[in-house]
Amino acid sequence: MPDYGHDLRFGAFITPNTEGADRILALTRHAEQLGFDYATFQDHPYQPAFFDTWTLMTWLAARTERIAIAPNVLNLPLRQPAVVARSAASLDILSGGRFELGLGAGGFWDAIAAVGGERLTPGQAVDALSQGIDVIRGIWDVDDRHPLRAGGEYHHVDGAKRGPRAPHDIGIWVGALKPRMLRLVGEKADGWLPSLGYLQPGETRTSNLRIDDAATDAGRDPREIRRLLNVGGRFQSSSAGAFQGPPSDWVEQLLPLVLENGFSTFILAGDDPDAMSQFMAEVAPELRERVAAERDSTGTATGGRIRSASALAKRTTAIDYDALPASLAAEAVEPGDSAYGRVRHTYSYAGAPGLVLRPGNADEVADALAFARSQPVPLAIRSGGHGISGRATNDGGIVIDLRRMNRVSVLDADSGLVRIEAGARWSEVAAVLQADGLAISSGDTGSVGVGGLATTGGIGFLGRQFGLTIDHVVAAELVLADGTAVRVDAQHDPELFWAVRGAGANMGVVTALDLEASRVGNVVKAQLVYDATDAPALLESWARLVEQSPRELTSFLTFFPRQAGQPQLALAMTVIANDDVPTAERLLTPFLELAPLLQQEASVTTYSAVMAAAEGVHEGMGMSDSRSGLIDHVTPELAASIGALMTSGDAQWLQLRAVGGAVNDVPADATAYAHRHQNFSVIAGALGGSVAALDDRWALIEPSLDGMYLSFETRRTEHVLEQAFPPETLARLRRVKARVDPAGVFDQNFDLAPRPASAPASPGTAER
Repeated sequence: MPDYGHDLRFGAFITPNTEGADRILALTRHAEQLGFDYATFQDHPYQPAFFDTWTLMTWLAARTERIAIAPNVLNLPLRQPAVVARSAASLDILSGGRFELGLGAGGFWDAIAAVGGERLTPGQAVDALSQGIDVIRGIWDVDDRHPLRAGGEYHHVDGAKRGPRAPHDIGIWVGALKPRMLRLVGEKADGWLPSLGYLQPGETRTSNLRIDDAATDAGRDPREIRRLLNVGGRFQSSSAGAFQGPPSDWVEQLLPLVLENGFSTFILAGDDPDAMSQFMAEVAPELRERVAAERDSTGTATGGRIRSASALAKRTTAIDYDALPASLAAEAVEPGDSAYGRVRHTYSYAGAPGLVLRPGNADEVADALAFARSQPVPLAIRSGGHGISGRATNDGGIVIDLRRMNRVSVLDADSGLVRIEAGARWSEVAAVLQADGLAISSGDTGSVGVGGLATTGGIGFLGRQFGLTIDHVVAAELVLADGTAVRVDAQHDPELFWAVRGAGANMGVVTALDLEASRVGNVVKAQLVYDATDAPALLESWARLVEQSPRELTSFLTFFPRQAGQPQLALAMTVIANDDVPTAERLLTPFLELAPLLQQEASVTTYSAVMAAAEGVHEGMGMSDSRSGLIDHVTPELAASIGALMTSGDAQWLQLRAVGGAVNDVPADATAYAHRHQNFSVIAGALGGSVAALDDRWALIEPSLDGMYLSFETRRTEHVLEQAFPPETLARLRRVKARVDPAGVFDQNFDLAPRPASAPASPGTAER
């Protein structure tokens, strides 16, 4: 029987006895500390001597950090499959992707019937489990927007809503022994989970053959199915039979189960903490070494993801998937993978890339760049995935997604020095920094990624008090187009360091940044909803009031199109970097009088709470185009033009963000973002509407603009580039670009190569 080449994993099988909650927790934590991959628990809902398995697993998941939790196995006859699916996805979300689903068809039918379950024959139980798996997978398939209709006589749903989306691909392991159950494993399961004590001599070989044949008949590769095994025994000094001896005997007995019988996960049954320690100290390491040596000598293929024929059929012919480096293969996502829906889109834009690479460090970023440069397809670089400008995804190309590189470290709490990897989102940053009373002004929502914001500018709710995000960057680490990893600061390649702060996406893949955070206590957050029927008057008055306010106040004003029977609405989001309530009341009171007030809310909170609203998975909300500009002052003429745009309905939203204050304390030539005298940024966006209509209205606004903030602009013409960078700044950037990226690998964000104003932008390759 073949070795399927899976990596070796180990689990613990812990008894969920109701008399030992502290013991169960201690054993689970002990297993986690020892390095076990899984803690598993039997499920007998009819047995009052055992805790309810779902309740126990949830409790344990909340009190552990790394170890995965799984039922071994769940009694499906007493668990409604659609609810099981939602419970599993929920626990996976709450645990950070640490749940796997073991399923069983039942068996103790007297006990099941006694508590209200339906008594089934063996054949009916297999059919019921098969239908249940279909329902569970259907609930998990959130990328299918149609109501779910699945199942059959025993388990079915008719029009069920799908979701929630689990953060990782939850494996379905089936406990099976008989031929029909084994065929079901081959057809639909991710793992086979028998107990060694129930397997007869030679039965493993025939069982694997049945699974493999069924998988092949279903169009699957048998290697898709992991073989797991519950193993019990006792460590003792002398040999007394199978798994009744010293650790060396255990290794010798487990070795053929891997190499000849295909098992790759062994789950140790029993509640002896000493046996668990001995197993992980003396059995698991030696077994790994012996298996690795044997695989090396035989050339057994290991690692990588095994994809079904249907998944392989979704590959694009333009990408050489087989040439993908081994360092990237395990985390790569293709269109046929179940994880594809979690990584294909940004917050704003829907995408259909041919391959998403998810490096975990700078070396892997270099590997990803080298591979992408060898393929004749577009490349996009993504950090957090917000992507208002639409360049962090593509259709048919390659996306390098940095979300796995999301560590946030406080290096020196006294000085505020922090190190943040580019794949982090600002909600994650704010949560870590809050513990030390620190904050970095960072956009308007926690789902924004660090890499994009902190290399373009960073207009945030603390901006007038503390400046742009880039103003706090003191060092940057990036991988250049040729794969070289560099660290730049004021002393080391200061010219590239200058360019990174405002045009970093055009210079390389920024992987980490050192920033000096500000000392920030609690803040006051206010949300005011206005009747904006007289939009020009509201806009002009709001802008004048913001300019007159002290720097501790930063406000964003968003207009929404008028709905039938409703007035046009505007929302003012205001943050005061001060928790003094009388001061906040004094500063906010004039804002209450700007227009008819429909709703108001204000509270003392943390900056972390302001940033907490972060989407877990970006779904591509349908943005088609956006326009951006910077404003010195809101004049009556400009207010009238903006009001006309919102009244027309040609923009789905329009927002003004206050800058000024500390933003303008920085000299214009200190960073590549050179706009240091304006007071507002303005953005308008269309959701699937007419771009021509938006541009006609925007043309009336454009004469009042003075510069541009590129993160919100979807056009890529030379004219746009000249608006974003003054002539001397643009010339300086092009000199740096010619040195670090002469081939123009990073040009999709905006193309710095000189060209006539009439020439089209190149298809290009990169953004965040």
